[in-house]
Amino acid sequence: MRTILLIGAGKSTSYLLKYLLEKAASEQLHIVVGDINIENAKNLLKDKPNCTAIKLDIFKEEERKNAIKKADLVISMLPARFHIEVAKDCLLYEKNMVTASYVSKEMEALDEEVKAKGLIFLNEIGVDPGIDHMSAMKVIDKIRGKGGKMILFESFTGGLVAPESDTNLWNYKFTWNPRNVVVAGQGGTAMFIQEGNYKYIPYHKLFRRTEFFEIEGYGKFEGYANRDSLKYRSAYGLNDILTLYRGTIRRVGFSKAWNMFVQLGMTDDTFVLEDSENMSYREFVNSFLPYSPTDAVELKLRHYLKIDQDDIMWEKLQELDLFDASKKIGIENATPAQALQKILEDHWLLNDDDKDMIVMYHKFGYTLNGKKHQIDSSMVALGKDKTYTAMSKTVGLPLGIAALKILNKEITATGVVIPISKDIYEPVLSALENYGITFIEKEVPYMGYNPNNVAG
Repeated sequence: MRTILLIGAGKSTSYLLKYLLEKAASEQLHIVVGDINIENAKNLLKDKPNCTAIKLDIFKEEERKNAIKKADLVISMLPARFHIEVAKDCLLYEKNMVTASYVSKEMEALDEEVKAKGLIFLNEIGVDPGIDHMSAMKVIDKIRGKGGKMILFESFTGGLVAPESDTNLWNYKFTWNPRNVVVAGQGGTAMFIQEGNYKYIPYHKLFRRTEFFEIEGYGKFEGYANRDSLKYRSAYGLNDILTLYRGTIRRVGFSKAWNMFVQLGMTDDTFVLEDSENMSYREFVNSFLPYSPTDAVELKLRHYLKIDQDDIMWEKLQELDLFDASKKIGIENATPAQALQKILEDHWLLNDDDKDMIVMYHKFGYTLNGKKHQIDSSMVALGKDKTYTAMSKTVGLPLGIAALKILNKEITATGVVIPISKDIYEPVLSALENYGITFIEKEVPYMGYNPNNVAG
């Protein structure tokens, strides 16, 4: 039996575990799931064969090392900042490692040592990053293979609520970590390149600079820029590309509405609210507005945001019970972002029978024989329910597929890598198609930079 150690039993592990357990008998696998809360692991495994749940606190060195030492391969589903401790132990005990997280500087620094030991630490093999890399490189390599030169690449991904479960005015529910949604775009300026010009969008302008596109069968969407679209220029071999833009997908109208919270300061995570535990939702809103001895909170907010009473923006705010004086934040020493997250979780958590949706869209512009061409590529994955979500499917399946192919020596790369080479993306994408994760690619007239669609 070969042992795979899965560290972390959070929301995104449902499909990953399902995949590994389905393969366990035929592939002679034993799956060990370690979590600081062993009940989380037990609930996921439910006494299935070929698996074991263990209590694993990664901050307890002996506990962590013992678990890693016994494994043949480690999949870390921990928050990204904790991967490095696992990675060091994997290096010590010569174990291959797989994560869905971005490569940190600390992880990258291990590359030579990992290569020297003939190991692979495969990162960014989830959905975004992950499926986005693989599906993009497949088309880019195909364009290059026929002699084309890339001049434009745009890529967008979003975790959304499926149409049949879309029941609020925001057309949105949390399908991933709510905190990541609330603080999205903070900590730096969005950077991209458009028609050869470097462009920068500061956080306070981010949600009013959007691009629009349509995906057949699912309607219209908008995308706002990711923090750094330029980091993959060299990785993708696009150093001389004229347009490179990566972003996050939402339904049209979300960004404009979210911008209200940004302008009010409610997404700020840098200071603590006084007596936040006892603060009402209404008091929270009022704390960001000018003082008035006569005007109600509602009136002050409409004046501040310059919205009318019959504006859909106003209806969206009302829908969240923001002016309720009886509901409490209930979090001690909360930042504004944490307080806002609490308010949103009242309305945006998935119900048991809700379905989520992952939407991915790529646009490739290239020249061939003196003419400009464009390929649009899109993928939509739908979840089954609150547990088996599209998010967990598109994060977990690439992880599981890649882990198994590493164990079977079908993936033989070494070092700290991401899935941008053909020997990795080709077999993983092929396997994903068996689970309904497929891309629709079509040649369309070259549109290039459209100043009516994207801020330039």
